[in-house]
Amino acid sequence: MGCRIGQNPRNPRLSSACHHQRGLRERTRSLGRQSHAQGGDRACRIDCELHLARVNADLENGFGNDPEAAGLTISQALDSEIAGCSIEDFGDGSIYERELAVERIRAAVEANQGSDSPLVLTARAENYFRGNPDLKDAIERLQAYQEAGADVLYAPGLTKIDEIQSLIAAVDRPVNILVMPGGPTIPELFEVGAIRISTGSAISMAAQSAIVNAARELVETGTHEFWLQALPNMGVVKEALSGDS
Repeated sequence: MGCRIGQNPRNPRLSSACHHQRGLRERTRSLGRQSHAQGGDRACRIDCELHLARVNADLENGFGNDPEAAGLTISQALDSEIAGCSIEDFGDGSIYERELAVERIRAAVEANQGSDSPLVLTARAENYFRGNPDLKDAIERLQAYQEAGADVLYAPGLTKIDEIQSLIAAVDRPVNILVMPGGPTIPELFEVGAIRISTGSAISMAAQSAIVNAARELVETGTHEFWLQALPNMGVVKEALSGDS
C-alpha cells in the first residue's frame, strides 16, 4: 500500500504545483467547509477545483450530533467530486460518549456503502486535540470505529513516536498521522507504519508567517531582505497561479 502526504491548502493550485514538481506518486488535499442551512436543508460546500489532486474533505462532526446527521452529510458528500472524507467524535464542546461516537461512524459507513462509488471514510478520535491525551481511550475508540467499518483511522495530536507506534500496532486499518511541532519526521512516521500523513494548516501557516515577517521587516527596519527568500520560488508561484501548471 502506498503512502500519502496531505494538507489543507489556502491556494490549491499552488499547492498542487509544488507536489507536481516533487513528483509524488499520490497527491491528496483536505478541505474543510462549514455547512449552512437553507430551508432546513444542509449543503456540503466543497471546492474541488484542484489540479492533479485527490480531495479529502474534513466534514468535522458531520454537522450534527446524532448518527442521522453523520449519515446525511455523507450522503450529500457522495454527490460531490471528493474522493474521501473524515468524521470526528467531537461536537458541542466535548468528546462524544463512545457508544454514540461508534453509532455515528456506523451511520456514516452505511450511507457510504450504499453508493456505487464510496468515499474513503476516515474516523477521527479527537482525544489529543481536545485536551484528553488518553492513549488507551484513543486506541479503543479507533478499534471500535474500525469494527464499525471505517476505512482509515486518525487520532490527530500525537507527538511521541512510541505512542504513535503503539496506536498503529493496535489497529488493522491504515492510520493517518498529523504532523505536529516537535513531533517525528516524515521518514520516522513511515518507518513505524503510518500510511497517510497530514500537514493540516502547517504549510499555509508557514506562508502566512512569511507575509507577517516581511511586513514587519519593512515597518521596523525599512529593509527588504525577504526578497532573497522569495526570488528562488517566483517561477514556481507564477506558473502555478497562471493556471498553466
